Amino acid sequence: MDPRIREHAEIIVDHSTDVQQGDNVVISAPSVAEDLAVALHEAVGDRGATPVYLASDSRAGRAYLKAIDDEDIETPTHLQALYEESDALLRVRSETNATEQGDVDPETQSTYTKARRPVQEVALSKRWCLTQFPSPASAQLAGMSTEGYENFVWDAINKDWDAQREHQARMVDILDPADEIHIKSGDTTDVRMSVDGMHTINDYGENNLPGGEVFTAPVVDSVEGEVLFDKPLYHQGREITGAHLVFEDGEVVEHSADQHEDLLTEVLNTDDGASRLGELGIGMNRDIDRFTYNMLFDEKMGDTVHMAIGRAYDDTVGEDREANQSAVHLDMIVDMSEDSFIEVDGEVVQRDGRFRFEDGFEE
Repeated sequence: MDPRIREHAEIIVDHSTDVQQGDNVVISAPSVAEDLAVALHEAVGDRGATPVYLASDSRAGRAYLKAIDDEDIETPTHLQALYEESDALLRVRSETNATEQGDVDPETQSTYTKARRPVQEVALSKRWCLTQFPSPASAQLAGMSTEGYENFVWDAINKDWDAQREHQARMVDILDPADEIHIKSGDTTDVRMSVDGMHTINDYGENNLPGGEVFTAPVVDSVEGEVLFDKPLYHQGREITGAHLVFEDGEVVEHSADQHEDLLTEVLNTDDGASRLGELGIGMNRDIDRFTYNMLFDEKMGDTVHMAIGRAYDDTVGEDREANQSAVHLDMIVDMSEDSFIEVDGEVVQRDGRFRFEDGFEE
């Protein structure tokens, strides 16, 4: 086994989820990630914890969603019960076919997502980690060789997370006491939002691995302007490109996409909260230096921002603020590397992808 796989597993159980003796642990992984699943079982066993192993292949998920009638989809309460009795949830993503569920009806996917919301609520209340295992399918999607993609993934994951935390803390110090954020990129993105009373989170590889962002939640009704998400994304096995959203009083009032606009429409119509922003994130992981069609990595790139329609994470919402509630949380990325800036309370803190506290920043 590649020693980097065992290092990856150790980071998950020590740094990300702090697995302890006596913990009940759920390990969820597809068959293509078997080596990491094995390493996780070793690491969990070394700590005297008890694992349960769940397969998570998208081919099986597709078969279910193609077979069932929408009206028969219900909350998997047995999975919910398992999560309720667990202390830590370790979820590994990897694919043999990145577009396996591309022919599943978007309405069916939306119904399934809503039905699983109670399970998601329980999962988010536990110690959890979502990570990636490099597979040939993911490498192909990224336009890289298998070896090149493995190196990319483990360089972004197996790193000094204490140093990354300190680097990102400088941005947390800027955002946490802020009132208004203004983001502009070219002639296509010009949006303002309030984050007054919200909390800024330093993501250094605890829940998402790799980490490498700072993120917060907008005040629900404060978002005004337009955003062109100029980086594509894969959602439910389909590629959405050129997503464009117009906000008034915090709500999406116009939207379009160059490709799969119908899927974007279905997501926005999932529930009342799906047409509002639940997250603003700023990428800061400089080891992620290329776009790979994988949101777990792409949203952490140091010259991007991302915004998520749907659910706000509870930790980002102040005690006297409203949390945007939704069954969905869909991240979309804006390239900030050229003709762009982030302004916080009237002061430019990032220009053309460089932060004020980094070399190369220009006033």
